Amino acid sequence: MVVSLFDPWQSRLCTCPKKYSLNPYTGCSHGCVYCYITSYIPRGFKARLKKNLLKQLKRELAKLDPRIPVTISNSSDPYQPLEKDYRQTRACLELLKNFNFKVQIVTKGDLVVRDAQLLAEMRAAVAITITTLDEAIAAKLEPFAPPPECRLRALQHLAERDIPVACRIDPIIPGINDDVAELVKELADIGVSHVTSSTFKPRPDSWRRFSEAFPEAAARLKELYFEKGTRMQNSYYLPEEVRFRLMQRVRDACDKHGVTFATCREDFKLNTAPSCDGTHLLWSSYTSDAQRTY
Repeated sequence: MVVSLFDPWQSRLCTCPKKYSLNPYTGCSHGCVYCYITSYIPRGFKARLKKNLLKQLKRELAKLDPRIPVTISNSSDPYQPLEKDYRQTRACLELLKNFNFKVQIVTKGDLVVRDAQLLAEMRAAVAITITTLDEAIAAKLEPFAPPPECRLRALQHLAERDIPVACRIDPIIPGINDDVAELVKELADIGVSHVTSSTFKPRPDSWRRFSEAFPEAAARLKELYFEKGTRMQNSYYLPEEVRFRLMQRVRDACDKHGVTFATCREDFKLNTAPSCDGTHLLWSSYTSDAQRTY
């Protein structure tokens, strides 16, 4: 299968509404130090094509419920460099449009603006991850992803085309990118209506990369994670009071600038949006569970 229901780990902390997940590529070449895919995808940072993807996708879409939205992507970036040449994400979008599916794009790639016209013709929303405005920090956190300024311009371009846009400020790492006030102001100014945020929840492989990229911060945070924090499944969580304080900081900035806010897998009652992931942007009227179309 190339389309599956989201949340393969069935985490008790996942509050996402029902949705499908589609990854046009296997692996992701952005090489983000905090990324979790290397814990379950072999050669996770070596992106490659999926064989017979479009033929299989067409067969599966004919059998699926178009009232349930599709998220692209959760385990690989749909607009990583491969997409420029192979256009698999574009081809997937065209099929999804033909089958009348609602689509949420999740990306760090500013190449998404290439498909703005197509997205404007669909029931589509776009969430772009921006973890910091600091170019130097971003280059260490996300070494092969487009710079933050390029992602901001992409969000602005899409918003100007009346495509609903959200931002994932995710993950927040104490002392690295936890000062979000300026970022949230920039997002509000360019038309972003929703922010999803969460704290860094390392797994052994991502902690190793983080320790190599930020050795001083890793030394400072090691005790918080591995002695005072909590292990849930294969991830390590900061102590609850630390996570709450970080998420409250993001929410305060969002409240100040009129942007809705939600956490991702934090188990806090801080959300001000109808959905945690921003899929509510796919509906023009979405104020209660009873009004969902699925």
